[in-house]
Amino acid sequence: MAAVDYRLEGEIAVLTIANPPVNALSLPVREGLMQALERAGGDPAVKAIVVTGEGGTFAAGADINEVSSGLVLKSPITREVQARMEAASKPLVAAIEGVALGGGFELALACHWRIAATTAKVGLPEVKLGLLPGAGGTQRFTRLAGPEAALEAITTGHQIPAPRALELGLVDALADPALDGALAFARRAVAERRPLRVTSDVGERIRGVDPELFAAFRRKLEAKARGQLAPFRIVDCIEAACTLPVEAAFARERESFIECRDSPQRKALVHLFFAEREARRIPGLGPEVTALPVHRAAVVGAGTMGGGIAMTLANAGIPVSLLELSAQALERGLGVVGKSYDVSVARGSLTRPQADAALGLIRGVSEYPALAGADIVIEAVYEDLEVKQEVFGRLDRVVAPHAILATNTSTLDIDAIAASTSRPEKVVGTHFFSPANVMRLLENVRGRHTSPQTVATVMALAKRLGKIAVLAGNCDGFIGNRMLMFYGAEAEFLLEEGATPEQIDRVIEGFGFAMGPLAVRDLAGNDVGFQIRKGRRLPPDERWSPILERLVAGGRLGQKAGRGYYRYEGRTRIPDPEVVALIEQVSRELGIERRSIPDEEILERLLHPLVNEGARIVEEGIALRASDIDIVYVNGYGFPAWRGGPMYWAEEAGLERVIATMRRLAPRRGARWRPAPLLERLVASGRGLSSGLA
Repeated sequence: MAAVDYRLEGEIAVLTIANPPVNALSLPVREGLMQALERAGGDPAVKAIVVTGEGGTFAAGADINEVSSGLVLKSPITREVQARMEAASKPLVAAIEGVALGGGFELALACHWRIAATTAKVGLPEVKLGLLPGAGGTQRFTRLAGPEAALEAITTGHQIPAPRALELGLVDALADPALDGALAFARRAVAERRPLRVTSDVGERIRGVDPELFAAFRRKLEAKARGQLAPFRIVDCIEAACTLPVEAAFARERESFIECRDSPQRKALVHLFFAEREARRIPGLGPEVTALPVHRAAVVGAGTMGGGIAMTLANAGIPVSLLELSAQALERGLGVVGKSYDVSVARGSLTRPQADAALGLIRGVSEYPALAGADIVIEAVYEDLEVKQEVFGRLDRVVAPHAILATNTSTLDIDAIAASTSRPEKVVGTHFFSPANVMRLLENVRGRHTSPQTVATVMALAKRLGKIAVLAGNCDGFIGNRMLMFYGAEAEFLLEEGATPEQIDRVIEGFGFAMGPLAVRDLAGNDVGFQIRKGRRLPPDERWSPILERLVAGGRLGQKAGRGYYRYEGRTRIPDPEVVALIEQVSRELGIERRSIPDEEILERLLHPLVNEGARIVEEGIALRASDIDIVYVNGYGFPAWRGGPMYWAEEAGLERVIATMRRLAPRRGARWRPAPLLERLVASGRGLSSGLA
């Protein structure tokens, strides 16, 4: 079948993009569109043209493989197709069903008019891959919707529902089905001899724009997109649309696109795009392994995490029973859930009817037998092994034999929890990240006896919940928290040697993290971190720094106490000389001569142990692949996406640098700080983390 189907509906030529599954604008599609446009333009019997997509999707952008290979630049490129569309002498209407994203939406913007289905969504998500729209998207969007809407939409890459797109002027009418509406619109345009509207010539919304709009938006980006290239270049292009002649503005976009395309950031973000796809592939889960249908769910524990998990399930349309034995705690938990939905409505992420419908799916219960009808029960109680074992023993006695029992533990032994049940094959870890209804990562943890069907079920459930799921093996801390232990420990050792809390956090935040390690501890609660530490036994050749214990003993519990590694006024952290004095006292007691530590050393000593432990995790099979670790750290721990994740970043910088750092640290830290054997083998053979484990 041709990549573009051509047929006549009376006097209207209908051009249908047919490149499943998402109608990406591959070279055959671009060639097919050019040929079809020439054919329709040259046929005197054709009075108007409608462009649409097959399979309920208009077009979901460029073929990402062509972007990487450079084939996206082979003629005819999308820009040439658009020029042909805008030059059409006959009415040209886009019929948008499903989604029109990226290059697909840029194609629609080059049509004279756009008709969208009421459920359709449009957008320019290129920024998520470190790119910007390179085929006129920043220019035509701005001309139709104005610079304010363009700045917000294109720098975030958010999809825009069709009703909102109509309000903004990005589409001209809504119709179901869109093709019928587009055909009717085209017939009216012909009958009324309506003047053709060339989007590039539209100028009402770009005249007289205050330059402060762009200056203010750049300041906003400095806070939330520090270090990123594409968002700032997008602002440049939108400003150019408002200040430069048309050809010069389009040229600015092309130059900026090439700059972003050739940047390391684009390469890193494309790595994450494919890593997310790869994470879904679980060895041993063939088509013969079917996931258990989840019709009803239950959550044990109505605290912050349990309530968030219940919201996540309800948002996906799954009825959920929320168990809390204390009536007072249950009422409080349901109240928090209700307020969270109010916040979602206020922020525009949910409509009031959507929030009410989801809240209606959450039923508070106070007795275990009320969970009997659940297909999966997710435990979210206090992080204590004995408490969790008691909960699982009770669940095992009341829920149906087919039901899966999942624990939200972030560190505890899945097999020890499973041992308290008669169904260890049905026990699995589902480590949600807080707030569970917001954070996209789900770390699913397979125990020794967890069955393939149980794994398949929680992976499928994650997709249904809109989560990015990574499968981990069972060990202390799994993937993310196991690695984090070395990161946090080295932060304290740096303090002992001469660094200050603000220097450490400044270096990490300058690297691209939203928060440094010590600011994160203060936010989470230093007492919480200390409690976890007390539950871990170190090998004889290792030690903890006493700094955290001293802070907790002195009541410096973090933000909630108004003081921790910092002093707080509201949420504003302020360097505290008393903390520096406490750290200096620890250094004296340990006989450590304090020194000035360069920022680069701080960065390497924090991140290289993280990567080293990640390599051990891959070698042990706890993580299926190094890229899974990148997914975990970008989506769960704030590692800057534009750096590709810790394992990708280390490989790009040179794995030999990680080995050198660990060789320097190991004599002072212990055997677990020695270079991971996998790293040494890879460096010796000149290979990378993506090449295998041999």
